Amino acid sequence: MKILLADDEAPARLRLRQMLAEIPDCEVVGEAAHGREVLQLSRELSPDVVLLDIRMPDMDGIEAARHLATLETGPAVVFTTAYDHYAIDAFDAHAIAYLLKPVRRERLVRALKHALRSGRSQIDKAVRGNEKFSARINICVRRASGLHLIPVKEIMFLQADQKYVCACHLNGRDLIDEPLKDLDDEFADHFIRIHRGTLIAAAYLDRMERKADGHYEVWLKNCSAPLPVSRRHVSAVKACLKGGT
Repeated sequence: MKILLADDEAPARLRLRQMLAEIPDCEVVGEAAHGREVLQLSRELSPDVVLLDIRMPDMDGIEAARHLATLETGPAVVFTTAYDHYAIDAFDAHAIAYLLKPVRRERLVRALKHALRSGRSQIDKAVRGNEKFSARINICVRRASGLHLIPVKEIMFLQADQKYVCACHLNGRDLIDEPLKDLDDEFADHFIRIHRGTLIAAAYLDRMERKADGHYEVWLKNCSAPLPVSRRHVSAVKACLKGGT
């Protein structure tokens, strides 16, 4: 069982490493001190399980778990936290594995077994199912220079591009390896659908115009070209312009 340790406190990682050394068939393949590093190492090392702290700088464990759940062969996750209200209120209702600090060996062994049985689908269900943590703050994209985080609030529109989704944001364009439907479900409070393959950010919607041929198009702030609107979504755009979304 390949395990990645993720905690911003080195003593906490050391304690887990020492306990795991006493558990048969467990191998610590890496350590991460923040959420972004968790994602990078998970892609590079392909761990079976991530022992993931919740309170971390840069990106907390909740959001890191959401990103891990989008990976095609993502790891199972065991949340670790010193705050019982996180574990109990956010995850216990979904039977997700979690450990309260200080971590005890017996509970660690049980949690590892449970994480492998549950897998990433259970992680996704737990994090998606909790309204407080249902949407990520950033979208993770892979570039030649490594992983980058794009703040959702800076994305103007999302458009299906064959098997990828193109995200047009304030600093350019990137391809996202996630289905448009999943993004629509997760960020329903932020984006509205204007076409089968296009979502726009309500915050950037400037106006909608009807062309001479009767078709509609929308103009977004900071965008130099309009986007077509299908007839079935015209009413939703009108409602958004009137403040109904």
